Amino acid sequence: MALAALCGGSEAALAGVDVAPFGTMADGRPIHLYTLSTPGLTVRVTDLGGIITAIETPDRAGRTADIVLGFATADQYRARDNQYFFGVPVGRFANRIAGARVTIDGQSYALAANNGPNTLHSGRPYYHERLWAARPFTRGGRSGVTLELVSPDGDQGFPGRLVLRLRYSVGPDHALRIDYRATTSRPTFVNFTNHSYFNLAGEGSGDVGGQSIQIRADRLAERDAAGLPTGRIVPVTGPYDLRAPRRIGDGIAAIKAQGGSGYDDSYVLADRPFARPRLVAEARDPASGRTLTVLTTEPSLQFYTANSAWGTDAGPSGRVYRRHGGFALETQHLPDSPHHPDFPTTLLRPGQTFRSTTLYRFGVEGG
Repeated sequence: MALAALCGGSEAALAGVDVAPFGTMADGRPIHLYTLSTPGLTVRVTDLGGIITAIETPDRAGRTADIVLGFATADQYRARDNQYFFGVPVGRFANRIAGARVTIDGQSYALAANNGPNTLHSGRPYYHERLWAARPFTRGGRSGVTLELVSPDGDQGFPGRLVLRLRYSVGPDHALRIDYRATTSRPTFVNFTNHSYFNLAGEGSGDVGGQSIQIRADRLAERDAAGLPTGRIVPVTGPYDLRAPRRIGDGIAAIKAQGGSGYDDSYVLADRPFARPRLVAEARDPASGRTLTVLTTEPSLQFYTANSAWGTDAGPSGRVYRRHGGFALETQHLPDSPHHPDFPTTLLRPGQTFRSTTLYRFGVEGG
């Protein structure tokens, strides 16, 4: 049964989640902004696309800042976010699929070729362009919002009517927890992620080169010039070895010296999903003291350092976003998995339920 979209404040107040207007869709349907709060952490989410619009945490001096990149209004998200994917839940298949085509049980399906001859983040209509049904809740010490999207058979070229439930919640662990649950009417491929860009110094504060990253993976998926996996899983070496904390700027500089533009790499965490969320990555900003810890059940982590030539759009702070102004830690399955049977499977069949959990935990270190 589909969830009912909320329009009023009384039902939301019972759930411990604030709801405010956030503009309208082109057809006049109202868009809402949901504010999830716990001491030391505020997360704002909109039913427009299930987008995370803000994550606010304090620094070591107690000053609070928004540490994810985004826009101030729904109109800006609708007009510009297809370029950036700020804060969006990506589906039906995150990352790339070679040749914009998949085969299931001998039948071939054409997808959108929106990244040269390949598919990137599934193509339009993107999930973040749609209005999701939303319901706030408080349960087990956590406050949050559950969003539901029904993706029809043939949507973006994929077979099967997919019902996706996405739950954001915050609690006393100072973590934003993201739970995914999906079912399908026909065999289909699924790969979901959240595409938030973090800047622990605050959105719009400049590049993230002075912040550090650690990823607990000793392998990554080798990629070709188009960003597609070659099929080889290789040991991490040189600037790609992030098993110990590394300044992001040092790593980017080393990659540029090799002819690259920055990190956009799929780290292999395991050969199958974890049964429970596992610690996989940590980031720190020495200037503010803010920290970010990532735990997930997913077998892969895409680390991306905003390598595109930004410089046009500003965030809520009014400051223009520029190249390397944030980094993404996208928990997911490996790109192009439908063409690599040795990768953890992304095939979902009727009667099965896809489940995945990721936690982004925030903290602060002393000076």
